[in-house]
Amino acid sequence: MSDALELARYIVDVIADKKGEDVVVLDIREVSILADYFIIASANSQRQSQAILEDIREKTRERFGRKPLHIEGEADAGWVLIDYGEVVVHLFTPEMRAYYDLEGLWRAARVALRMI
Repeated sequence: MSDALELARYIVDVIADKKGEDVVVLDIREVSILADYFIIASANSQRQSQAILEDIREKTRERFGRKPLHIEGEADAGWVLIDYGEVVVHLFTPEMRAYYDLEGLWRAARVALRMI
């Protein structure tokens, strides 16, 4: 298993532990040089989104010794992007997720995992 896939799967588990919803992992290696995997997930509140963000940051640092290269957006704005290089996490409220429609934008990518 690649390091990127191991990181992506671990982050998905962290999101699931915090009750994140509708988690999708897109394998974008064939369609983009931006990253290997996009993780797209929904949180139902600003508080939940912030808790997921903090847990991802803390647990990936503990397990992999890695910090995000960049974090963009804010939980209270309805979206957060956490960039680990080969894995990019997109965390949205359901409304912002529908607005940005990343699944539609990256529909050429293979769905590696979907957890509803």
